[in-house]
Amino acid sequence: MNQRPKLRSPPPSSVASSSPTTPTSPNLNWGKAKTLLKMPRKSFIKPTLILASLLTIFALYTFLFYTPPNYNNINNSNLLTFSSKFDAGIDNSNVNKVKIYMYDLPRIFTYGVIENYAAARGGVPVGDDALLKYPGNQHSAEWYLFSDLNRPSEDRIESAVIRVMDPEDADLFYVPFFSSLSLVVNPIRPANAKDPADRPRYNDEQMQEGLMEWLEEQEYWKRNNGWDHVFICQDPNALYKIIDRVRNGVLLVSDFGRLGRNQASLIKDVILPYSHRINTYNGDVGVGNRKSLLFFMGNRYRKEGGKIRDLLFQVLEKEKDVIIKHGAQSRESRRAATRGMHTSKFCLHPAGDTPSACRLFDAIVSLCIPVIVSDYIELPFEDVINYRNIAVFVDTDTAVKPGYLVKSLRRVSTERILEFQKELKEVKRYFEYEDPNGTVKEIWHQVSSKLPLIKLMTNRDKRLVVRQELAEPDCSCLCSNQFYGINFCTKFLGGNRPFLESGDGLIKVQNVQQGIQATTGQ
Repeated sequence: MNQRPKLRSPPPSSVASSSPTTPTSPNLNWGKAKTLLKMPRKSFIKPTLILASLLTIFALYTFLFYTPPNYNNINNSNLLTFSSKFDAGIDNSNVNKVKIYMYDLPRIFTYGVIENYAAARGGVPVGDDALLKYPGNQHSAEWYLFSDLNRPSEDRIESAVIRVMDPEDADLFYVPFFSSLSLVVNPIRPANAKDPADRPRYNDEQMQEGLMEWLEEQEYWKRNNGWDHVFICQDPNALYKIIDRVRNGVLLVSDFGRLGRNQASLIKDVILPYSHRINTYNGDVGVGNRKSLLFFMGNRYRKEGGKIRDLLFQVLEKEKDVIIKHGAQSRESRRAATRGMHTSKFCLHPAGDTPSACRLFDAIVSLCIPVIVSDYIELPFEDVINYRNIAVFVDTDTAVKPGYLVKSLRRVSTERILEFQKELKEVKRYFEYEDPNGTVKEIWHQVSSKLPLIKLMTNRDKRLVVRQELAEPDCSCLCSNQFYGINFCTKFLGGNRPFLESGDGLIKVQNVQQGIQATTGQ
């Protein structure tokens, strides 16, 4: 920008420098002064005129062509545009969620199972599915997952999966067949039947076959050979008729007790907790009201791995401060179990017909420290729960030594018991199906974590040629629940327990969490 030049007086040196012999002319000096004054004035006037002209032109243009802004448009369109961008930012929370499509199965596979269960016990048919009540039992996870996916999306913001209504958008497909309830629809003693042989009988095997026929007609089942499908079969015998036909999918199970090594695995599937059957203990940690050392109530005689129970009865039933009772399932038994677990420091969990049982989760919500005597048990959510902080593990051979178990438990200090109880209280939400931040939320988290493997197996399956059946399990297959080779264990498994079962014996993993060293032993 041009600045107005300052008027300066002639420097004294200019006068002094004049020749003393030459007289100074007054007219000459005035002419120079006029010239000096005239030059800066001229340079100031020129830019001022230019600026004034520009301002005049701009004012004229504004007067003729400028239109004031429409504030209604700003409020209604611009702000809406901003709002939509802001809302899109909020919805970005769903971008990384796994999209799951729940099949709209024929009613016979969902509400029809509940209806048949009630009818077999003398129930009266109801006209509204909303009035049907799923019977409370330890395998009710199938109901909780079904109900959760039917909730409004705004009530499921924290879930790891988002339900989509278009199967084309789905990453996974959930098959909501009530397989565990279907297994027990027929009661041992049919109600209101003079001749049970004449009563129409519900047939679970036919239901399984019917489900499979329906599923095999679905485009999305055939597309990826079932790898991206999720099935719940929490009862050890659920889906037993068709398990080989659905084994590619993600199986939600309670343990692997009755599943073959080519049917299920920790890598492919998800271990679920049973629904606890006794009331949650809502008191604080402490030992003052827990007078008993060890508590157990259940069937003394079981098959397979459950034979350990009779041996434990023999070594424990006469021990002081130990309550060990034989009892079948009933309301009175549940009340007695509630009292026993709420007033005992430790609760015994031996294997039954299968490695796991509802009793373990009853103990956890009772803040009764589980004593697990079950060598082949698999536990839910071991990537987020370190069971060594909430339970005591004893191998079967050691547990049946007379006096060993009780002496070991008596040596546990009060401080250590309180530490166990605090950890139990911290994690018990993972075993509460009705807690919005509990079991169901964690199950979906576990399912969503399988997606990368599902994509891997889907792509791999499509490019492989047909292979002949191998005598030994294919080490590249991730379906096996029997671990062959140390590299497999150290690569995929975490370090919550010191021993892992293997086809070659026990694998003792040193520093398992980092997966660095491993040594085998018998």
